[in-house]
Amino acid sequence: MSKKIKLAEDTIDQKELKLLADWILRGNQLTKGKLTIEFEEKFSNFIGSKYSIFVNSGSSANLLMIYSLIQSKRLRNSKVIAPAVSWVTTISPLMQLGLETHLCDCNLENLGLDINHLEKLCKEHRPSLLITCDVLGHANDYKEITRICEKYDVIILEDSCEALGSEYYGSKLGTIGIAGSYSFYYGHHMSTIEGGMVITDDKDLYNIMKSIRSHGWSRDLETDEAETLRDQFKIDEFRNYYTFYYPGFNLRSSDLNAFLGILQLEKINEIVNKRMINFRYYKELLPDFWSQESETEIISSFAYGTIVDNRLKLANFLSANLIESRPLICGNIARHPFWNGEREGLKNADLIHEKGIYLPNHLNIDSKDIEKITDLIKTFYKRSF
Repeated sequence: MSKKIKLAEDTIDQKELKLLADWILRGNQLTKGKLTIEFEEKFSNFIGSKYSIFVNSGSSANLLMIYSLIQSKRLRNSKVIAPAVSWVTTISPLMQLGLETHLCDCNLENLGLDINHLEKLCKEHRPSLLITCDVLGHANDYKEITRICEKYDVIILEDSCEALGSEYYGSKLGTIGIAGSYSFYYGHHMSTIEGGMVITDDKDLYNIMKSIRSHGWSRDLETDEAETLRDQFKIDEFRNYYTFYYPGFNLRSSDLNAFLGILQLEKINEIVNKRMINFRYYKELLPDFWSQESETEIISSFAYGTIVDNRLKLANFLSANLIESRPLICGNIARHPFWNGEREGLKNADLIHEKGIYLPNHLNIDSKDIEKITDLIKTFYKRSF
């Protein structure tokens, strides 16, 4: 019987699950503690950032970094530009937090921001914030994006939840803006079951995020920052246990999840390398089909994306042959029921919405799997046209 080729498979392997079970049975602390701090430090070392903040999902990571920028009072207005081709939780925190959000079209090379549209939006709206999305692990054109944002005084945040380990001119994606986010959901590059991370080199923003992650108190802050807050508001040591300096959330993950994260980091380079090899093999075997092109030196490919006619029929054909596929992430955000802003002028995103599809890519897919998938795709289109 043929095996099903899934979008994600054994992201957490049996060895890791057994180690986790043994660790739990030894009676270790499960809630946030020392292992969370260890995981954050090791993640910072891998990414190349000064600070990391472990949270309960990639979605929470986006919420935390956006809200913390608001609380830091660094935004000169409430206007923000976001990518039309992204994910719902790239956009929804902006709406939930009352920011005036304008969508930027994608380009048809890397599926990142269309540079001409971005500059037009900056001229028209003068936003204080831009959030990017590195679609399926490919870098935006950050040289041009940085130039435009410096010209119009715009802060950059990166949603790199699909790009863990990808590199752009020697820097990991997620490190280019003031802060970046990652997801450790089961279907992503590495997994802590649920979980996410925010990274930054900005110490002040880091401390605000650590406070907001846990209700808005000061317990997790560096000693000098915590003492400064206590002195400023004249809070004694006992009262400080339950004093809240920011209107915070509870976005914490746990040491249970951090235990898995530490194990997963041991194989992250293998995961990234395999995903890049798989991406290149897909591209080699589908020369007549559209493929992403980017200046990403190391492509930690989330999945293999392409643009096709008769997408629904192809997806059903692949499913009948035990191969999972999905629309190319959200397609055009402006075409979703939740969106309440402008919907026009996003022609490239519309194309992705109607014809974009992505195919499985992960550590456990081999060359024979890719050959089967690509042979089926070519067979389908020979029959269809």
